[in-house]
Amino acid sequence: MKSKYLFFTLFIAFAASALMLQSCKKDEAPKDLTLSTLVAGTIDLNGATSPTTVPVEPTIVATFSVDVDPATATAANVKLLQDYNSTDIELDITVSANSITVKPKNKLGTGTLFKLSFSGAILSKDAKPLTAFERNFTTIGTFAPAGVIAHWKFEDNANDAAGTFNPAAGGVVAVTYVNGRNAAAGKAASFNGTTSIIEIPNGDQLINAKNFTLSFWVKAEPQDKGHFVMGLGAFYGLQFEIFGGLDGAKFAIRYEVADGTTVTEDMWFPSNATFNGNGGWQGWDFAKAVAPADYVAMVSNKWLHVTYSYNGDAKKGTLYYNGEKMKSFDFNLWPDGDAKRTVKGMKWGGQMPDVKNELAFGFIQSRAGSMWANEPWGGYTFPGANHFKGQLDDIRFFHKVLTPTEIQLMYNSEKP
Repeated sequence: MKSKYLFFTLFIAFAASALMLQSCKKDEAPKDLTLSTLVAGTIDLNGATSPTTVPVEPTIVATFSVDVDPATATAANVKLLQDYNSTDIELDITVSANSITVKPKNKLGTGTLFKLSFSGAILSKDAKPLTAFERNFTTIGTFAPAGVIAHWKFEDNANDAAGTFNPAAGGVVAVTYVNGRNAAAGKAASFNGTTSIIEIPNGDQLINAKNFTLSFWVKAEPQDKGHFVMGLGAFYGLQFEIFGGLDGAKFAIRYEVADGTTVTEDMWFPSNATFNGNGGWQGWDFAKAVAPADYVAMVSNKWLHVTYSYNGDAKKGTLYYNGEKMKSFDFNLWPDGDAKRTVKGMKWGGQMPDVKNELAFGFIQSRAGSMWANEPWGGYTFPGANHFKGQLDDIRFFHKVLTPTEIQLMYNSEKP
């Protein structure tokens, strides 16, 4: 009898153990790899609405239900795509237990839509695949491409918001800050047409580049003289002026040629502009003709978005007004034997005693430059010289060629 009881007891114990073992095996089955949270700082990227205030240097953290296999969290499986031109953004990707941290290697452009995707090739440590997903977000601010070298916003000062190109001590004279073209644009710098100037040291660092883009907003007020809007040693570096009748404008820019010397080329854009197809210079391959009255109406007391780009590989310069191509030239179309056919890029050429390496806003050169100092139209000390009268805002320098799409998006995003 005792033997039967012992056998029964052992049988029950064995059955209970087997049941517990089976239960444990079920509990230890691999769990699915699913997304729990996705944030950029405190901003939820996993909500029903795509956020529009993500910073341009975001730290994005994806947290999952179980630990992630680090070997599968690669650049091939985690992607950040710039939407407007389908550019892959380079990322730093790290894994810690059940989270993946994603950081762009360079600043993102402002006001830009991005697509963040995690592929199904990402696995848990138990080799369970992730269900692939994609989330969208837009960076904060109005649209501007990444890669800006300097950016003057003129928010009650003339400091460079993107870098270190700030005015020298005493380098801001008679400039006031007024409401800009719209509420989003904030303030703008206002110039009085007689003494206003902003001077930025080391201007050569802004223009010495194979590829280049300058973009800015300008509002010129009518006056009985021309407007020297900006200049770096005038034609020894870079100058932009608007003609006295407001019926045209000119860039004068210095370029380096094959023998290491520098030459100046003017980008004229008057009303009724011509090109090589209708009697203009052979190197001008495009010009949009604008009737004089329409040209004046476009620029007089109105905000104008001006963009100039130079492509060193193509040896081509292009001018845009309000996002629209207005004129372009191609150094490859210059006459055979002309040194400009060998242009290598833009280059400060002001190794001269009468110009200084300072970028000026509001005049053709800084006050330290003595070129034309005795000319009533060109000397800073003459109130009747071609001092700029009007407003400037959002001046940006890039050492890259902005595409027509980027220029159009920037204009559409920032226009009045």
